[in-house]
Amino acid sequence: MKFGSLVRRRGPRVRRVGLFVVAVLLGLASKDRASSASSGDEPSRSEAPRAPSTLGLGANAPRASSPGDRLSPSLLPGPGADASGPLAAREWQLVRGRHWQIRGPAGEERAVTDAREKNRGACAPGMIEVAGNMKRHFLLDELQMQACTSWIDRKWPQRCGEYDREKWLRLSKDLPTQPLHFCIDRFEYPNRKDEYPLILVSWYEARDACQVEGKRLCTEDEWTFACEGEEAQPYPNGYARDPEACLNDRPWKQFDDAALRPRGGEKARDELDRLWQGHPSGARPLCKSPFGVYDMTGNIDEWTRSSIAGERPSVLKGGYWGPVRTRCRPATKAHDESHVFYQQGFRCCGDPT
Repeated sequence: MKFGSLVRRRGPRVRRVGLFVVAVLLGLASKDRASSASSGDEPSRSEAPRAPSTLGLGANAPRASSPGDRLSPSLLPGPGADASGPLAAREWQLVRGRHWQIRGPAGEERAVTDAREKNRGACAPGMIEVAGNMKRHFLLDELQMQACTSWIDRKWPQRCGEYDREKWLRLSKDLPTQPLHFCIDRFEYPNRKDEYPLILVSWYEARDACQVEGKRLCTEDEWTFACEGEEAQPYPNGYARDPEACLNDRPWKQFDDAALRPRGGEKARDELDRLWQGHPSGARPLCKSPFGVYDMTGNIDEWTRSSIAGERPSVLKGGYWGPVRTRCRPATKAHDESHVFYQQGFRCCGDPT
């Protein structure tokens, strides 16, 4: 079946697609809901509309970057050694007074990783060269669901356990494509294997941190293509939602929004530790895209820049460790550039040399 049948088919399916198209035109193409905590997918205890978290109101406004304006860590001691439960197992460090990262041993040197992975190409150390043709269709994720053979949950946010690759290739063979060529960080920021990602970061702060390194925030299209490859596969590791590959579908925990304000305080640290279910970058070797980029779905949400002119620039991709969509194509566009939350981080992109 070609993709044109998506709009020619009669009956309830057409009505559903029609409503979806209207949602796209209203700026809700990714099925984002203001009731989400961050990813646009996160379960809530009711379906009643909820205003976006006010946590972002305390975030810093846009700030010019300078070469010396780097993220330097200052430690806030973690819970005492006598603490019981998960709090005793981790030590958090406060970065620039407002971001958080689990402290651990220094990660692998980027030159060592580059030498082993052999996919740096014409990019800066720690980055991967991505080049190819990206499939284009504004309902691609919806179209892709026609190839799902095993559903985990058909209710929103829909989670498919496995897709039929051959059926998907038939459905998508006539889709238009766009050539892309760019560099992308191999891991989530700070982009070093075995180090934990930085979290509680606004879009502005992610943008500035990339600029400090001579890079830029990835566009939504760049991030998507680096995740799905030229086949536009649903998951970075392929067509199956393998629980041993990417970190997702962990039990969701109700968050305490008030505890995260101020975000540099001890209450925020303790709440982050209670909620945290992520892992260090590269800990799941099977969670690797066709281009060799790690942890693109699951673990944490990642800020990107919208590829649509006139649209709000702040777009989240990838999903996090919870039971959410965590596929390559979906995006969350419900939050502005000042929004910060407990599972939000980023990675950077750049241009080949």
